[in-house]
Amino acid sequence: MHKIILAAFGLMLITACKEEKKVENMLNEEIMEDIQPISDAVLETAVIYEANIRQYSPSGHFDEFTKDIPQLKELGVKIIWLMPVFPISETKRKATGGEDSKFASDFPEAEQSKYLGSYYAVTDFTKINPEFGTIEDFRNLVKTAHDNGIYVILDWVPNHTGWDHVWIKTKPEYYTQDKEGNIIHPKETDWTDVADLNYDNQEMRKEMIADMQYWLREEGVDGFRCDVAGSVPTDFWKEAIPQLRSTKDIFMLAEAWEPELAKDGLFDMVYGWDTHHIMNDMAQGKKGLEAWKERLAQMDSLYEKDDIMMNFVTNHDENSWNGTIKERMKDAAPLMTAFSYTIPGMPLIYSGMEYDLDHRLKFFEKDSIPKTKGKMWSLLEKLGHLKNTNPALNGGKDPALYENLITTNDKVLAFQRRKNNIAITFIGNFSDKEQSFAAPLKGNFKDYITDEPIEMKDNVLVLKPWQYRILTN
Repeated sequence: MHKIILAAFGLMLITACKEEKKVENMLNEEIMEDIQPISDAVLETAVIYEANIRQYSPSGHFDEFTKDIPQLKELGVKIIWLMPVFPISETKRKATGGEDSKFASDFPEAEQSKYLGSYYAVTDFTKINPEFGTIEDFRNLVKTAHDNGIYVILDWVPNHTGWDHVWIKTKPEYYTQDKEGNIIHPKETDWTDVADLNYDNQEMRKEMIADMQYWLREEGVDGFRCDVAGSVPTDFWKEAIPQLRSTKDIFMLAEAWEPELAKDGLFDMVYGWDTHHIMNDMAQGKKGLEAWKERLAQMDSLYEKDDIMMNFVTNHDENSWNGTIKERMKDAAPLMTAFSYTIPGMPLIYSGMEYDLDHRLKFFEKDSIPKTKGKMWSLLEKLGHLKNTNPALNGGKDPALYENLITTNDKVLAFQRRKNNIAITFIGNFSDKEQSFAAPLKGNFKDYITDEPIEMKDNVLVLKPWQYRILTN
């Protein structure tokens, strides 16, 4: 009798588990099916938002960010890039960076708990960092984004893992080793809190791809931003990305500039690092507009027409390590922000930028961004609307034409974007002094930012320091 009861109980348990799995799969399918596949048309008009969950709110939880997702639509956001959401290794957990970097264990035991480590020292590629919440909280974030017509991509870390990753113990051959057989951190870096992966190992490659597939198939994410993608062999991406794209239509962003990563259906977008550095230099008076024109020529020679550049005035690296927008760009910040939206490519908003963030967010510790809407919110709202709705700012795989206009002043940049017989003209004073100029424009225009009517008829115009105009007609 006892055996019969146990057998019946076992059958009931198996049936219940199957039903639970069936319900979970149905929920996952709903997550995946509640938004249309990402398309080239979306990429033409998209703004991308980098979400730093840890620092987004005092709690650092998914739900605090999730409730604000509907507001991101006001800024024209169509893609959310989540900084790594995976558990962080305890072993060799970093507390400071740079040449004098230290581990949490280097500090008194009472202080160690405040050092949370680097997001990029991953313990498990298929789990959620419990600091941020649960897998259900993550699923709610994805569902809320999809309900608002916004796609979600994960920050993927293919170059290395944290020292607590299970592969360290079970599959040490997955890692780069020195002559003595010791696993090492990535060469020529100070990333001592992570272990370098060995891409000569084919089994590791398979497991890496399988872990990426999990998030596409089971959790409904829409692609990946791949950390230091240029440090991973390109032939891995040629192997991995077609397999990922066979699962669903996805968006792939490389934290890299190498042109080969954007070819042959690999990454959709790469970092405009050189553009960003030139923007910093122009804002600081170190370089003039000739540097931007040289950059345009460089991009024409290196990249193909359908390669998308990500344009940014800040991101998590720049903010934490090189300074805030105000530190680097000072009074030129609004001009450079508008510039990043109007040149070819896709503009980025980093968490806090929309709230006039003016301090360097801690990287290894808890911090928080302000939540008061000020000047930057209204500017980003206007720029986002223009980017979303005007084909002259298309910046995807079929971008609007970009043409420099001749002005009578080498401190004033004027260019026009055109598509489908619609044009937008950008004019900016890239200096800290008032500048007068003339440009080959005739007709009646409206300054999109100020709603001010402007008549152009071979007349001399004056721009205040760092002033700009976006002209529509």
